[in-house]
Amino acid sequence: MRNFGRLKAYYFQGNLFKMRKNIVTTLLIFLCSGAFGYVFGQVNDGGVKPTYVIGDAVAIADKKITVGAKTGPVQITITDKTAFKRASAENLSLTTAVAGTMTDISVGDKLTVSAFPGADGKSMSARTVYYVTKADIAAKNAKETAEWQTRGITGKVTTVNEQTNQINVEVRTLTGSTKLVLTPKPEAKYLRYAPDSERFSEAKASKFSEVKAGDMIRALGDKSSDGTAFTAEKVLTGAFQTVAGTVKSIDVEKNEVVIKNLQNNKDVTIVVTDTSLLKKYPAEMAERMAGFQAGGGGARPFGQGAGARPVGQGGAQPPTAPGGAQGAPGGRTGFGGARPGGGGNIDEMLDRFPTIKTADLKVGDMIAVSSTKNTNVEKIRAIKLLAGVEPFLRMAQAGNGRGGQGGGGGEGFSIPGLDGIGFP
Repeated sequence: MRNFGRLKAYYFQGNLFKMRKNIVTTLLIFLCSGAFGYVFGQVNDGGVKPTYVIGDAVAIADKKITVGAKTGPVQITITDKTAFKRASAENLSLTTAVAGTMTDISVGDKLTVSAFPGADGKSMSARTVYYVTKADIAAKNAKETAEWQTRGITGKVTTVNEQTNQINVEVRTLTGSTKLVLTPKPEAKYLRYAPDSERFSEAKASKFSEVKAGDMIRALGDKSSDGTAFTAEKVLTGAFQTVAGTVKSIDVEKNEVVIKNLQNNKDVTIVVTDTSLLKKYPAEMAERMAGFQAGGGGARPFGQGAGARPVGQGGAQPPTAPGGAQGAPGGRTGFGGARPGGGGNIDEMLDRFPTIKTADLKVGDMIAVSSTKNTNVEKIRAIKLLAGVEPFLRMAQAGNGRGGQGGGGGEGFSIPGLDGIGFP
């Protein structure tokens, strides 16, 4: 299936705007738990050390703040001795926190409270309330989103050279691919998705030696003037997979779908969770994009009769999304975000596509799913599930039938928007 490898590089290339918000929020919680967890040996009058409560402000009343901690809501009592410290979203540090007031705090702000057990044994009495406002978080999100748009790259790791400390990356677009050599800075930060989780909140601190060929990679840094080299200051990697097939059964109560895998003709159970994204390609859009991938040659998009010309007058043209966003030849798509200076990207397009449920699927439908790689090949959790993808899969099957370039047995389908990113 000639084109089956095309969109493996769209893995990891999606949802820039959503991901940046989730990345910043998750890092804030993580940093708050570390930076604010150290409070210079505070004790109360009875010599009791404080407990640290971390979470969002979910309710605020007179002399009371309810914190949504991991273990459940915790009611914090404010006393005349309670101090308030406002931390910067840009620099989470006790030493840079400045004096604040309770009136500065709103529902949704991030809190870390050093508190002592109350006399009633149920509430907590606050010693110090550290907080980061949601407005500051939103400003940081916007700033980092813009930075990843202009200074970020996304691609697939082809080789890793531990001797030179360099990573060879293939960066895909709708019109082809380019290759570059990525060199992390000495102080570069690494994160990696857990092998059994698609949640960014569960990504772990990583290191260069954990980057492997075949990984999807996203990096922030600076590209050389000729576009062949990239110096990275942040590196995010993970191992993802795509599976496509024909729906055999749907269990709406369990939110599971069984498909016949096109790659090996075996059954795979797809588990849909509350974090899974389910979308359906509009028929015309799928045909146009499949034809565009073929470059106007080779197999016809599914649904065009014999003798039909490729999409457009002189060959396949960049597809236009609902609302007018157009895939830009040579520009970044998907996870890489919109090109500087305008133009749409596949994730903006995908956002406009109809959202579906497992109940909307029918036996015989062809769907494609992204998930993390794990040892259980018979049951996977969906990060994204896309329906209406027949044109892409049949185009790939036709290419494979002609002797195809790329791995047979289902290794070359290319479906823009089918990425491997999960969110908290």
